Amino acid sequence: MSAAQSQTPLVSKLEALQCHFTWDLDPSRSKLLHQRDKLVDIGTEEGNSWLGHIYNLRGFIQYKLGLIEDAQSFFNKAAEAFRQMRKADDGPWLAVNYGNLAWLHHHLGDQAESEAYLSKVEALMKKYPSPSQDELHAEIYAEKAWTLMKFSTDRELVTDYFQKAIRMQPDMVEWNTCHILYSKTDDVLEKMRVAKEQDPENLSLAVYYLEQRAMKGERIEDEARELASRVLRNPVSSHSGIKGILRVYRYYVSFDEAIDLAEEALENHPDERYLKRCAALYYKWFIYFSSSRPKQSTTDRAISLLKEVISLYPHCSLMKEVDLANIYAKSNHTKAIAEQMYQELLESDLEPADKQLLYNNYAKY
Repeated sequence: MSAAQSQTPLVSKLEALQCHFTWDLDPSRSKLLHQRDKLVDIGTEEGNSWLGHIYNLRGFIQYKLGLIEDAQSFFNKAAEAFRQMRKADDGPWLAVNYGNLAWLHHHLGDQAESEAYLSKVEALMKKYPSPSQDELHAEIYAEKAWTLMKFSTDRELVTDYFQKAIRMQPDMVEWNTCHILYSKTDDVLEKMRVAKEQDPENLSLAVYYLEQRAMKGERIEDEARELASRVLRNPVSSHSGIKGILRVYRYYVSFDEAIDLAEEALENHPDERYLKRCAALYYKWFIYFSSSRPKQSTTDRAISLLKEVISLYPHCSLMKEVDLANIYAKSNHTKAIAEQMYQELLESDLEPADKQLLYNNYAKY
């Protein structure tokens, strides 16, 4: 019997697993790099209930990028994060992680280790069976939903997986919060009010709830300022609510105060790249939508921030480079710089979607 034939039963078992390697995640390299940056910006703050899922996805992304050792390291971190969060050495939350490790070792040619992880998955599923043969375990539905959120355009499928997970384990507050923030249904305001009571420390949820109320016509300026001070006291993360509260300030308080808030956040954490990204975004909008010519100091600050952000996100800075070119184009003194930037971008090696994005912006320019 050939090696290929002898591995067939193993491959069949691997393909039956529920994990990142079997969820039809086949994004472009550009999408992988972009998603990796987004996961890094979430941070690894202890107590983050999604930390195991974050590490699992980062491991898979590193594998897809050809960084095998990094992949294994992140998968191992995921297992440890789950153990610490759930305060248990094993549980159904490890099924996806073990499945990933089974696939990774198979691709590395270590079939014995691959089979060992397969056995671990089988043992977990026997110890913690799903409610029926037609359904997955709630932990798997939740992780699958959270992962597909990052890649899939099928919102109904993601929502369905979240709903199934929550129906099976309604006490998992973070699943419900994530589902509400993702689904944005017609009755979202009432759902968010209830979720906020259950998850009072989630400032992303608090900010989004405040924004929804403002959209309904409520005056929320004082609440926004109070909430902003809470957000600033928290560790920096793309899930801390900072981007959302800046948006609330822009539309419902004032653009000037949004800029001041971004600068205050940067003053507290001058080396945080995510804050620089947020600040650059609001300076750009301030310049784009200003009814009068912005001060030169404002334009200079926007240019400085954008240059920093481009260097801090080298693999996914196309839109920031376009933003920078467009700001240069607003002044007669720097229009030549804008044209040169666009010409260099047009000559660069871009994936089709990025190239189309660039062409659209160049046409507007």
